[in-house]
Amino acid sequence: MATWIWILIVIVVGLACAAGGFYGARKYMEKYLKDNPPINEDQLRAMMLQMGQKPSQRKLHQMMNAMQQNASSSRKK
Repeated sequence: MATWIWILIVIVVGLACAAGGFYGARKYMEKYLKDNPPINEDQLRAMMLQMGQKPSQRKLHQMMNAMQQNASSSRKK
């Protein structure tokens, strides 16, 4: 078989694997986020009540903002 055919086959297989990997990883992350959603204010309130703290709305907003800032700063690194 000619060399250019092998090169073409390798390129096509590489592109197919890259596309399959992308869509597979995307499906996996969608399923993971569906099964394990990010924390929300109600969950945070329940955690604080379990720790014996009485959460105010102001304190919940401060903690949610701090968590969002921490998440966004860790993504930038």
